[in-house]
Amino acid sequence: MMWVDYNITQAGDHFRVEGDWPREVMGEMKDGTKKKTALYKPGDVFIVNEEGWLIKSDHLSAMILKHEKEKQNEL
Repeated sequence: MMWVDYNITQAGDHFRVEGDWPREVMGEMKDGTKKKTALYKPGDVFIVNEEGWLIKSDHLSAMILKHEKEKQNEL
């Protein structure tokens, strides 16, 4: 899929992709209903490879969630 006509806003080490309306790239229409596709969603984790591709990694997300849950159980 080719995503076109989007802006990338950078602030220091952070950046985000912006569409024509808030949350468009995260799968929402202007009226708040869900789109069929999304570029990313909250909680997604990506690893950048040597060619500059952002590779989605569910393994890393699971590891972080597991670690956070273990920390909460220790309290």
